[in-house]
Amino acid sequence: MKMSNRISSFQASPIRRLVPYAREAKSKGIHVIHLNIGQPDILTPDEALDAIHKYDEKIIEYGLSEGELELRKGLLSYYRNFGIEGLDEDNILITTGGSEAIQFSLMTLCDPYDEFIIPEPYYTNVATFANIAMVTLVPVTSRMEDGFRLPDISEFESKINKKTMGILLCSPNNPTGHVYSEVELRELLELCRKHDIFLVVDEVYREFCYDGKSFTSVLSFPEYADRVICIDSFSKRFSMCGARVGAIVTRNKEVLENALKLAQARLCPPMVEQKAAAQALTAPAKYVEDVRTCYEKRRNTLIKAMQRIPGVRCSMPKGAFYFVADLPVDDAEKFALFMLRDFNWEGNTVMFAPAEDFYVTKGMGHTQARFAYVINEDELALAAKCLEEGLKAYRKIVMHS
Repeated sequence: MKMSNRISSFQASPIRRLVPYAREAKSKGIHVIHLNIGQPDILTPDEALDAIHKYDEKIIEYGLSEGELELRKGLLSYYRNFGIEGLDEDNILITTGGSEAIQFSLMTLCDPYDEFIIPEPYYTNVATFANIAMVTLVPVTSRMEDGFRLPDISEFESKINKKTMGILLCSPNNPTGHVYSEVELRELLELCRKHDIFLVVDEVYREFCYDGKSFTSVLSFPEYADRVICIDSFSKRFSMCGARVGAIVTRNKEVLENALKLAQARLCPPMVEQKAAAQALTAPAKYVEDVRTCYEKRRNTLIKAMQRIPGVRCSMPKGAFYFVADLPVDDAEKFALFMLRDFNWEGNTVMFAPAEDFYVTKGMGHTQARFAYVINEDELALAAKCLEEGLKAYRKIVMHS
């Protein structure tokens, strides 16, 4: 039977589509080091786990479509720690992960065939969210040689037309690790005000900024409140990826009133997980600070090792826990398959995400890959050695083919 043209046009996730090959390698006794996915090995806070263990309701009932009041009030206190004032619980809509928050935002703001501008490389799953909403992503390209900084504001403005509904950022950025500055955000906000469009910013990695770099939230600009939407999530901050609790945060009540229609259709976010998320917010500040310090050390370990591999190019990420590297290969996806199907070094190999599908522009990122440094430093050092030996072996095969 024929599937729909719509679903046939969706891409398989480059983060997960090589999983069958990793599974096959593991069945042969090969240790696969996962640098493909942002699944931390950091322990979830005790406060969150205790809330799950102590859950004693006899029925797990439907909750509020907009999310439980305890959690929304907890988020208000959390945002005040970042100097963000003037919010109330009605400025927050709890979602089933940050992914649903992005999807709801696109569907609320856009009609079919409207456009959203996005810097590339970008979080690749946004392509699927845009396809579901029938929204066209329009890229502006950030480049490794510039540290993946935002292109000049004129490049954004040149892409704006009557179908443009907004600009979507991720800061700190997945996959590049760039942290957008106050100056960059203000320039974009002025552009959005000039053209009466929205700025949507995914801030799920906000705690993870390195080298003393400070984070600026898009919520810190109340003068642009009518056109600002913040995407948030508990997944990475508290190592709760499987809980699927996120949020849309905006002072634009009309946006939330309309997004609530989508929230009501899916009834409610996960109830028990919201209890865990509310208690995660009570974890000591030291928890998140220790996690940030841990990731900075892991970043330094992997980046320094990668930079020593002949032919590999990568810039130093300033935040999140990802970076993009350019590899000395003809095709990053072929090399990824080679590492899983045909290669191991002393019983070890590496899985990573080819970066071509992190670009909207066809042909870009062909030799690039995204790496996540969410595992311990010994494993990261071993991964870098495997990649170095794998590149040597792969290039011999390519040269002789």
